[in-house]
Amino acid sequence: MARLVQQPLVMACEGWDSYRLLDSGAGRKWESFGPYSFIRPEPQALWQPRQPDWHADGEFIPGSDEDGGGRWQFTGQFTGRLPDEGWELAWNEVRFTARPTPFRHLQFFPDMAPVWDWMRDQLDGMDAAETMNLFGYTGLGTLALSRHGKVTHVDASKKSVAQARENAVLSGMAERPIRWLTDDAAKFTAREVRRGRRYDGIILDPPKFGRGPEGEVWRLEEHLPGLVTDCAWLLDAESRFLFLTVYAVRMSSLAIAGLLEEALGHLPGVIEHGDLAVCEEGEGGRLLPTAIIARWSNPR
Repeated sequence: MARLVQQPLVMACEGWDSYRLLDSGAGRKWESFGPYSFIRPEPQALWQPRQPDWHADGEFIPGSDEDGGGRWQFTGQFTGRLPDEGWELAWNEVRFTARPTPFRHLQFFPDMAPVWDWMRDQLDGMDAAETMNLFGYTGLGTLALSRHGKVTHVDASKKSVAQARENAVLSGMAERPIRWLTDDAAKFTAREVRRGRRYDGIILDPPKFGRGPEGEVWRLEEHLPGLVTDCAWLLDAESRFLFLTVYAVRMSSLAIAGLLEEALGHLPGVIEHGDLAVCEEGEGGRLLPTAIIARWSNPR
């Protein structure tokens, strides 16, 4: 029986050459993405900035709707235009293109770096694992997992899947055994259950709200329990992990840990929960929380 650990944990991104959290505060964060820096909204930065002056190449100005909207303002070489061509960054051997998007992101989520490391640790010693990345976005997690075997990458956005494939080429991983699927994550997972498939590991990073390629509606609070239940059917006592991240919701990590306990409690291993965070640069850098997490692991 999987044991639920009550004490929450923090998985903190310390930054690396391609990404740094330079400062945060007053509802914003200042980050470097390789040679450029940007300012973005961050409601959880309730404190005041440590540095008096932020000089950035662009800033995302939020709209009046708390659930979205807004626009970028660029300075320097990006003045008046979106840098559509992007620029190359890297995490370990994974190479990818960064560029500002209309959704305030830069085509990857740097706070996921410790998650990619953790998943690799769970698969240590395996070179024929079968894993799945649901809501896989631009594929950095998929490429990280591909070191250990076959990966099924699922995302409803054709544009995101296309960018993920471009990142695979950029990384020299185009020939790795990756299934690139533009599909509704919940529908695909249900089909996998009916097919009797199994996986060694699953990562899912669902949005608060979304639409599938055929207009399917996704609402996290409504549809996440069923998806996690289906994911549990794809795992067994020999599987290694399931990792769930949840952003931008008024929910405790205990809630999603309880969901995993209900679905995966019959398997051996450990269920943990807590926060993803990014650590500011410099001595005494603060931890800026970004998401809640719950994970099941079956150590060997």
